[in-house]
Amino acid sequence: MRITDLQCSYSGGRDGVICSWNLNLDLKSVEDPEDPFADPEEPPPKTSSSGRSSTTFQSQTQAHTHWVNDIVLAQNKTALVSASSDLTVRVWRPFSYDAEGTQTVGQHADYVKCLATPDSQADWVASGGLDRKICLWDLNGAGKKLEIEVGDEERSEKGSVYALSASRSMLASGGPESIVRLWDPRSGNRITKFVGHTDNVRDILINESGDTIMTASSDQTVKVWSVTAGRCMHTLTMHNDSVWSLYSDDPHLCIFYSSDRSGLVVKTDVRGTLGEMDDGLSIAVAQEHESINKVIACAEHIWTATSSSSINRWADIDTGADIQLPDAFRNHRASISSVASRRSQASTPTTNGQAKKDIPARSILRISNTATFPAAAVRDFDTVTGYTGVNGRKGSEVFTGPEMDSILPVHALPEETIEGQHGLVKHKLMNDRRRVLTLDTAGDVLLWDLLKCIPVRSFGKRHLEDVEPEVNTMEAIAPWCSIDTRTGRLAVVLEEYNCFDAEMYADEIELEEAIEFREDQRVNLGKWILRHIFSKLIDEMIKRDEVYRKELFETHVKNVTSNLAKTPLSIEMPSGPITSWEAGSGANTPKANGGQFPTPAGLAIGVATPGISGTLPGVPEDGAPLDKRTSHVSRSSADRSGDYFANASIVSVPDPSAVPPTTTATEEKSPKTPSDADKAANGRETGSLFGKGKKFKMGMSFKKGMGRSVSTASPEKPAAVEEKEEGSETSDVTEKEVDDSFLGIVQRIRIEYDRELLENPGEALESFITPSLPNETPVLKPPPGTTVIIQEETSGGSADLYRGTVDTVGEDADSIEERAPMWLGDLLLRVSCPESATLGM
Repeated sequence: MRITDLQCSYSGGRDGVICSWNLNLDLKSVEDPEDPFADPEEPPPKTSSSGRSSTTFQSQTQAHTHWVNDIVLAQNKTALVSASSDLTVRVWRPFSYDAEGTQTVGQHADYVKCLATPDSQADWVASGGLDRKICLWDLNGAGKKLEIEVGDEERSEKGSVYALSASRSMLASGGPESIVRLWDPRSGNRITKFVGHTDNVRDILINESGDTIMTASSDQTVKVWSVTAGRCMHTLTMHNDSVWSLYSDDPHLCIFYSSDRSGLVVKTDVRGTLGEMDDGLSIAVAQEHESINKVIACAEHIWTATSSSSINRWADIDTGADIQLPDAFRNHRASISSVASRRSQASTPTTNGQAKKDIPARSILRISNTATFPAAAVRDFDTVTGYTGVNGRKGSEVFTGPEMDSILPVHALPEETIEGQHGLVKHKLMNDRRRVLTLDTAGDVLLWDLLKCIPVRSFGKRHLEDVEPEVNTMEAIAPWCSIDTRTGRLAVVLEEYNCFDAEMYADEIELEEAIEFREDQRVNLGKWILRHIFSKLIDEMIKRDEVYRKELFETHVKNVTSNLAKTPLSIEMPSGPITSWEAGSGANTPKANGGQFPTPAGLAIGVATPGISGTLPGVPEDGAPLDKRTSHVSRSSADRSGDYFANASIVSVPDPSAVPPTTTATEEKSPKTPSDADKAANGRETGSLFGKGKKFKMGMSFKKGMGRSVSTASPEKPAAVEEKEEGSETSDVTEKEVDDSFLGIVQRIRIEYDRELLENPGEALESFITPSLPNETPVLKPPPGTTVIIQEETSGGSADLYRGTVDTVGEDADSIEERAPMWLGDLLLRVSCPESATLGM
């Protein structure tokens, strides 16, 4: 909870939402001068003293997917930075153009527990978490500025950071080690450390000059440390329970507020004590019903946030010199010499025109064990209730006796309560593993359908255990999901290792539209819900696939036509007379064994064949061997791949990969021709087809001799088969590299399109995206606003990779392609479950 100014405040909860509130309060100080231009007949503005609710909701953002643990203001109060158990630090700029979205500033390896900035104008923020690290983040987009490893040379298991405070020249951190450490925010070096607490350090304050530090601990004490002296100066024991929160807007920390696990809010004023804090004044201001996580004060009001979803606003207590104390306490304060320097008024003190309320004696707390004020003799009224006195009280002692009842806070009720929504606190999964019972903070019990993503029945305010026997069944379904209500909402978690383990018979499904199923057909629950959660994503991928296939085919036809047009129509004939085929001595022309001279397979080959005086015998179709020529057989199989007779295509529409170069010499210079593209596609090139990143290799089967004429299958050339290069065009398996993500499946499909064009040039491409049909996964219609989150397990928890809704997964196709796992793409686009998954009832 944070107050930006006198009109706006922010709050964050365990649902991951950050809200902005308009306070609608007249927070003018009583010391402000009167407005000389004000109309005397105009009624005064509405104030909070009426007790009526005045705070209104302004805006909100879904900043995180887990608890919001802390929020701070920075960059002239225009940036709200939040820390969460989803491991991230995010910034929300509510006054910017994109006020609805948040940006990730950085990420820890475990829960992020606290944040700190030197002031609200700073352009950097420090974060501390359970990963035992303090990170400094630049809010202008420069990322991490500094990382500090908390702990001594030996890594401590209790080095987690629970409390953090910052000034321009110092960082202070604390945690379960009970040690307060000071750091230099410029270099990350440790300045010093303070040892004295006996339990977890929960909150820290640094004064403006940086020479005094105040810490709150679960050992029930508040300690004041001197940086220059390097030791603890005061130990305050006004609390009887773990102190969880501190707040002060006083640059000297002379006035501060503290709250504890029991719900008590205390205001302490040590002004004018000349460093003797035992002479200060501590007042029990209010008592919450639950532990207070955060306390904030502004002008005349105090706000408290607890584990509930509501925020309470209380009236502050003026602890100035004119405070209305009982006589005994007033005389004691008058005896302090410094009190004379405080401001006094002759008239009865008022606040907003109202007389100040007297402070009950039972609301005044003993500030420390060494304080003489208030003395036990002054509190004789406590003997009536069996009070044993406070002189023997220890700061670390937990009281369960009458003294706790003797404390009487000044305010019994808050001025206003900002009501939050009722969150879920308990759940029970039914035996059919398709329904779940939930209990919320209002005591209402609901029954949810996990496949439809909606509540289907309300049981009102009842005990969840009493409702369970009424709706549970004797079915036994394998676990396929897990349920989580930590954020106050129902979350269904699907994981690869078991989300395909459960099925149900199709004839047991209640459908709006009748569908014909096979006898004893079963429906996989995980596949079913995922198919329709991502239905808009599948539609988007089908549209993209259609555009890609059309462009690919048009490019293929264009390239083939272009290559045919570039084929030479004539080649210079060799000089010198050639009387017969036998007389030919050309080293580049093989000799046939006889038969009719074959018809050229294309104009280019026909014109390029040397003229002969007679006819040549035909080549036997059974693959009879040809006569060898040393100049020909000495060439490698790679060189022979450029031979016209070896590459001539006899199909009606030539394959662009089979179009030959003009001469052997031009082939060896390796210009980028369609044949070169095929080599790259078949793994000959050393570079990756899809660039660097997370990838894995896949195997593709090709037909032998693809793109060659039947004349290449001659038994006289066994080397072309047995000595082929790995990844050549004639290899059975060609390795391709694709991304190890959802995008990898899209890349696989596109590689298959390339293979299809090689095998069947000229034929239109059919889509290889085959989502499941309604008879396999009947139509579901989850609410469009259902949240969809893709997470990755880390050492410290789950890190968010994507967050959207059922309605926006199509728009976010690019993000999902990059971040979603490969098995999800295989399931949605090709209906393939992971090999490790097993199906069962």
